[in-house]
Amino acid sequence: MTPAARLSAAIEILDDVLIGENAERVLTTWARGHRFAGSKDRAAIRDLVFDAIRCLRSYGWLGGAGQGRPSARQVMIGALRAAGTDPDTLFCEDRFAPRPLTDDERAAAPALEDAPVGVRLDCPDWLLPLYKETLGEKMEEVLAGMRQRSDVFLRVNAAKSTLGHALEHLANDDIEAVPHPLSETALKVTKGARAVARSQAYLTGLVELQDAGSQAIIDALPLEDGMSVLDYCAGGGGKSLAMGAQAKLTLTAHDVDPARMQDIAARAGRAGLKITTARKSELASNYDLVLCDVPCSGSGAFSRSPQGKWALTPTRLSHLGAIQSDILDEVATLVRPGGCLAYATCSLFEMENAGQIAAFLARNLEFFLEKQRLLSPLEGGDGFFYAVLRRQS
Repeated sequence: MTPAARLSAAIEILDDVLIGENAERVLTTWARGHRFAGSKDRAAIRDLVFDAIRCLRSYGWLGGAGQGRPSARQVMIGALRAAGTDPDTLFCEDRFAPRPLTDDERAAAPALEDAPVGVRLDCPDWLLPLYKETLGEKMEEVLAGMRQRSDVFLRVNAAKSTLGHALEHLANDDIEAVPHPLSETALKVTKGARAVARSQAYLTGLVELQDAGSQAIIDALPLEDGMSVLDYCAGGGGKSLAMGAQAKLTLTAHDVDPARMQDIAARAGRAGLKITTARKSELASNYDLVLCDVPCSGSGAFSRSPQGKWALTPTRLSHLGAIQSDILDEVATLVRPGGCLAYATCSLFEMENAGQIAAFLARNLEFFLEKQRLLSPLEGGDGFFYAVLRRQS
């Protein structure tokens, strides 16, 4: 496919995304209906679409939409202008290219520095005060960074490998990576990220895909051999796997949607671990440590999941807060006296993080705070928060 044809495909896909369709699902459907598109074409189109979602307001502004809702065509015109490319070179008469620009589209090229702050930073206006509350003077730097594509990180499985051993095996598949300071097990991929899932290092369990900030959360947990550990909001089991690599644990994974845990057995087998999945009625009431990586706004990881920032509403954020509070109260009863409760989000909002912990401690006087930390995207990974609480003996 030509660059112009790829741009046409991206506009077609983005049209569906802008009316609320899931981007991953639309991309998959498009690929199935366009078998002629090779892997490089699909990857390039995917990058165009996700870059556009990350930068929806600024690209729309540059494409002539002002502060209004942009069309997919306007967004892609703005994307070219942001990259310093004349849109007329791709919006042209060539076969499969998007139709040429009109005179009005050609004239609508406002400077981004004249745009309001929410447009420049590609952030919904109502979220700016929430970011400002936590980040202060660092807000603009953080939000500007989240307009960019996220790095790909790997976790070296300490139960099966070392950093050096893993790097050697990755290099055999032409994948390059460097250690990252957020965690002793973290590697940032600098070349060959798309090949990781096919590499022998990944298929044999030497490495797993996991953000460096997420790994830092596991490093902060007081894990010791022989502990009974519950991963209460386990999802695909990434944090269960990371905990199991650090100590010999009896690991149980639970999720409100059991379907989310369907890959845990295979992933655990690859990593050389045993993780038991359980429904709520099957859980014990005396775990040494319970980790709840709760549903949240995702406001620290919008560069990785950019549709989330446009789908989030004040009502949804309030509902998430109620869910977080309920989960904390539920898991409190599952922690043995003297045991630990660990809370984590990929949010940067005070109301989901330290505010949620303060409210829980006010309701549950038998717990006390041992430590908490906000991990900023400026530290190199996604934005995360964690708190480690201890139940009194």
